[in-house]
Amino acid sequence: MKFINFLLFFFFISITVHGQVVSKDTVKMGYVIKDSDEILNDTIQLDEIVVSKEKLDPDAKKQFLLLQSRVYRTYPYAKLASERLTILNKGMASLKTNKEKKRYFKIVETYLNDEFETKLKKLSRSQGRILVKLIHRQTGTTTYDLVKTLKSGWKAFWSNTAASMFDINLKSQYSPYEVNEDFLIETILTRAFESGRLQNQPPVNPINMDNLNDFWEAKTVKGKS
Repeated sequence: MKFINFLLFFFFISITVHGQVVSKDTVKMGYVIKDSDEILNDTIQLDEIVVSKEKLDPDAKKQFLLLQSRVYRTYPYAKLASERLTILNKGMASLKTNKEKKRYFKIVETYLNDEFETKLKKLSRSQGRILVKLIHRQTGTTTYDLVKTLKSGWKAFWSNTAASMFDINLKSQYSPYEVNEDFLIETILTRAFESGRLQNQPPVNPINMDNLNDFWEAKTVKGKS
């Protein structure tokens, strides 16, 4: 699957890769959240910006927890992508010829196919879409532009076309001040970092959560007036 192949480019070479192990479970809410659960829209939209679980109706609560599950599943991959990108850039800087660079890429591709392909194939379409957003959050570059830089514009075009078949846009950006779902993702990440559920890796572009909350609260009040 082409979608899996281009995702592999972001988990750059390292002889030993340690995945993020998390032992804490989410709070039990009386039902099990599965990524196969049906929701009305692929993008989560909640009537209330306040995402305190006590203030959400059952359906909105389930949607929020479903989004939370996707973030928990994909954030470690985005974090790893950022780490591997740093390693790759350092490695490429030491290479002088195109032949050396192509050989290096071949080694990377072979290693990544063996190490990550099976894991990435288990991601659902919705999880893949969240991963693309989180890669932009952690690297400051869209998945499309990363593929374009690492391979070629032609490769990026076809990768984006293949992803579109699964309703995933590789040019998607993480915009918590513009997209409600991204604001909810940032809320989920902030809580997960504070609780130790996920290991915090600061985004390329710093986000002030207090300012972000104030922005959405003001937008909500304006929308109701």
